[in-house]
Amino acid sequence: MFTTVDSFINEYQRESATTQQLLDALTDASLQQPQAEGYRPLGFIAWHLVHNDRGMLLVAGLKFDAPSAAISPPSEAATVADAYRSTTAGILEAARTQLTDAKMLEVVNMFGQQWTIGETLFAFLKHEIHHRGQLTILMRQAGVPVIGAYGPSKEQWANIGMPIPAI
Repeated sequence: MFTTVDSFINEYQRESATTQQLLDALTDASLQQPQAEGYRPLGFIAWHLVHNDRGMLLVAGLKFDAPSAAISPPSEAATVADAYRSTTAGILEAARTQLTDAKMLEVVNMFGQQWTIGETLFAFLKHEIHHRGQLTILMRQAGVPVIGAYGPSKEQWANIGMPIPAI
């Protein structure tokens, strides 16, 4: 749980930078990579990280500009990456200007439960990390190199002169 605005901003800056690197690596073709029959493709998951249906943040009282959830996911990877960059900047600005440390302790109704805004922001961040994990798997399936979020990816081991760990 976040108890200060700065703690959320610092962590979100770090995590969103990792998400941005992944989105910047996407290709137009990779956006069509399916999860499985009947499931949404990689492009939908990437767009889910961008659009304004960011329910947890809205319940927390943050107001920021983002593309509408009613817009279909773009077919251009650069459009998704640029939209995430803009949305992230909006979220960070909203946190700086619309939150206070005292407000982080206010309680909101989230999914029928009582959460503090600090808990809500923490869950929002975990939600993004969850979808980032989905992204990396689908990116690998689509042949797009991934970066390591919390340590080197397979491709990065060689770049740092280290042997790739055994399976």
